[in-house]
Amino acid sequence: MLFEEVIRPPLWLLAFIYFMFLSLVIAVWAALGNFSALITFIALTIALLAIAVMTKSEVRVIEDELVIGKAHIGVRYLADVEILDKNAMRLLRTRDANPAAFLAIKFWISTGVKITLKDQRDPTPYWLVSCKKSKELKSTLDK
Repeated sequence: MLFEEVIRPPLWLLAFIYFMFLSLVIAVWAALGNFSALITFIALTIALLAIAVMTKSEVRVIEDELVIGKAHIGVRYLADVEILDKNAMRLLRTRDANPAAFLAIKFWISTGVKITLKDQRDPTPYWLVSCKKSKELKSTLDK
């Protein structure tokens, strides 16, 4: 493996979701009692763990392939890798977005890369990827 980055949801986001879940537990407790509140608490704790696991995303470069989650593309089909700062990333995922682009973005990461494709058979013009290690990913793909 030439490059790997695992992007997980931040602790503040999970804490906020858990706080909302706990308000539901209190509402259930007030209406139905202790046992129902305990069952709701356990179910929502499991739901939070599932959210934490399912929202993680992995960016990997394995030999001659870029893998982002379940999507993958050969490195030979990549034309250019552009590192995006906070403002460029914000514009590209909102106002300047191309509807045909592949987006692997997380709202809690403000930087990333734009990977332009050169495959004539693929209608996708570029991949927009949230990434904290943008420089390392670019140097790996440029090799």
